[in-house]
Amino acid sequence: MYHRIWTFSNFLLIIGSIIYIWFFRPHDSILIVISQFSAQIAMILFIFNVNMYFIFLLIRKTKQRKVKIRLATFSRYFMKWHIKIAITATLLIIGHSWINLFKIGPILGYGHIKMLMGYTSFIFLLVTLFAGYLRHKKASGFRKKFHRIIAMTFTVIFLIHMLIPI
Repeated sequence: MYHRIWTFSNFLLIIGSIIYIWFFRPHDSILIVISQFSAQIAMILFIFNVNMYFIFLLIRKTKQRKVKIRLATFSRYFMKWHIKIAITATLLIIGHSWINLFKIGPILGYGHIKMLMGYTSFIFLLVTLFAGYLRHKKASGFRKKFHRIIAMTFTVIFLIHMLIPI
């Protein structure tokens, strides 16, 4: 039941952001369009990575052995891509940030709430990457929990940043 709600939420978030960005926030500048596109792809990649937590949660909570085996097999394969996806999404966000700092910042103002939430989400992204690096080097219970909490906090902050209108 919960996995269906979570899947629907992911689908709604991706489709909703596509509709919002491409139909309600169009821009004339090709750089802004590139920025929007890179942010869109990065968001999808980050959501994909965050979903790993919920896959592991389902593995722990489900009583059905076949479901556990399928999810465990998928997660073993996917975890090989987790770091690569995070780095790719981060590079896309760096491009998005630079373009917006130079094109949107002077127009909107560097102290606008959208920009401030962007700065905050970028800082949490860096902390998430650092926590992931520490967890990768030595997976203690504290490092695992810290990485998960920071990643979820980052996800909430970047979603707030995304939803704030200009």
